Amino acid sequence: MSERESMPYDVVIVGGGPAGLATAIRLKQLNADLAVCILEKGSEIGAHILSGAVVDPRALDELLPTWRDDGCPMAETPVTDNWHWFLTANGKMPIPHILMPPFMSNDGNYTGSLGNLCRWLAGKAEELGVEIFPGFPAAEILYDDKGAVIGVQTGDMGVGRDGEHKGDYQPGMNLLAKYTVFCEGARGHLTKRLKAKYDLERDCQPQKYGLGIKELWDIDPDKHVPGRVLHTQGWPLSESGSGGGGFLYHQANNQVALGFVTTLDYANPYVYPFEEFQRWKQHPEIRKILEGGKRVSYGARAINEGGWQSVPQLAFPGGVLAGCSAGFVNVPRIKGSHTAMKSGMLAAESIAAAVAGGREHDALNEFDAAVRDSWIAKELKLVQNAEPLLAKFNGDIFGAALANVDMWLRYLKLPIFPAMKHHTDASETKRADLFQPIHYPKPDGVISFDRLTSVSFSFTNHEEDQPVHLLLKDPTVPTEINLPVYAGPEARYCPAGVYEFVDPDGAGQRLQINAQNCVHCKTCDIKDPTQNIDWVAPEGGGGPNYPNM
Repeated sequence: MSERESMPYDVVIVGGGPAGLATAIRLKQLNADLAVCILEKGSEIGAHILSGAVVDPRALDELLPTWRDDGCPMAETPVTDNWHWFLTANGKMPIPHILMPPFMSNDGNYTGSLGNLCRWLAGKAEELGVEIFPGFPAAEILYDDKGAVIGVQTGDMGVGRDGEHKGDYQPGMNLLAKYTVFCEGARGHLTKRLKAKYDLERDCQPQKYGLGIKELWDIDPDKHVPGRVLHTQGWPLSESGSGGGGFLYHQANNQVALGFVTTLDYANPYVYPFEEFQRWKQHPEIRKILEGGKRVSYGARAINEGGWQSVPQLAFPGGVLAGCSAGFVNVPRIKGSHTAMKSGMLAAESIAAAVAGGREHDALNEFDAAVRDSWIAKELKLVQNAEPLLAKFNGDIFGAALANVDMWLRYLKLPIFPAMKHHTDASETKRADLFQPIHYPKPDGVISFDRLTSVSFSFTNHEEDQPVHLLLKDPTVPTEINLPVYAGPEARYCPAGVYEFVDPDGAGQRLQINAQNCVHCKTCDIKDPTQNIDWVAPEGGGGPNYPNM
């Protein structure tokens, strides 16, 4: 067995997204002598970051007050115009923003690439002395003999698909820390283990998710309105009784970011989120914006949608959860970067104080308390029934109206409805025999596209000769349960064509896993109705390489 090297730090941060970078920067602001490192599984900071994005600058203003004048790319495009449409198959009904609570306004917000914001934040972190290791996923959690987290182990490199060591094999390293911060994003694979080990969800509702699929387009300059933000509800998901909606943001350089979120609690297993996105683009009002333009990028990522009632315990011996590992997305505002960053800053403040007091490897319960007393909690409590009400009424106009009433009442401090409960997205999937198959139109290759061509625009790459990182707990389940009972939904819910049922030799259907296509969205880990798929980190640097997402 190869001996693993160990490197000691004061703080190890898993994940180089907004939360992880904010944690690192705040730690160094508080104590420049702290040894801090960030592990990032993508090939570079930002490679795996995907968001709309419209960013509320509240946390950024607290962390780096001069960011607007310091070369930050997010400062380039402030929001100037805000539209919200309820779509029918051929028309739209504008929803006036005056009907919505004031906190739903996008005034003062910015639209741009969250990946590029993270790249800029990484530069600030490195200037402060933070060590950043891209291409090094945290593969295992390290514990002491008392069960406290003492760090993480990075993934081995150079392991073949058969599990044997190749000629370039390199064992992963043990990164040891007084405290470890897990900022893996939605449905992090290590976070899932931590929740189970420490029973962190014992006092909260199950987390819920949406699948966000996004494209970048260069459009006709005559159609481009820098800073215009558009959100839609209704069609096409209204036809299948599913929840979600679309967005289209006019960003810098005649480019629009557009995408579609399908809430993963849909009941009909024939729903195909990728194809729903393609249909949405063909809506007359969306198509006329895109005509004459050119798609330049594609990607997908799961989004936390459980809200405040799904936030777990955040502290455990030796570590904390921050950002989307914990789940701080404000669903009706479609924003989570600011709350993720603030949670990281609060984690940093608790950790810096603990280290200064000579502590290590204990539970930072003061961090959990600080989050629950922060503006994160105040903001999320205002909207905690929005997603459940939309889900209860299948995303239709009545559910949207009820959600709006609940938000207004909470804003006015007159709440009527208690916090609503959740079920897991996997458990919401119903039998296929209860539904009719959905026949989706063929792509035209101009506005709508096929799935595999789309994946090529994510610039995804994995070393093919490596162990498959999508593990089946029971390899018989896909063909014995999922296919006959649920019509094989894994062939549809994946936005990258990773899963397909094949019968190459006439011996019967089997599930083929094309792991090299995986864009690390985590949908399979979430939506599989039998919870038979376990996503683990592939070899470092693998996955999408998003340029401006």
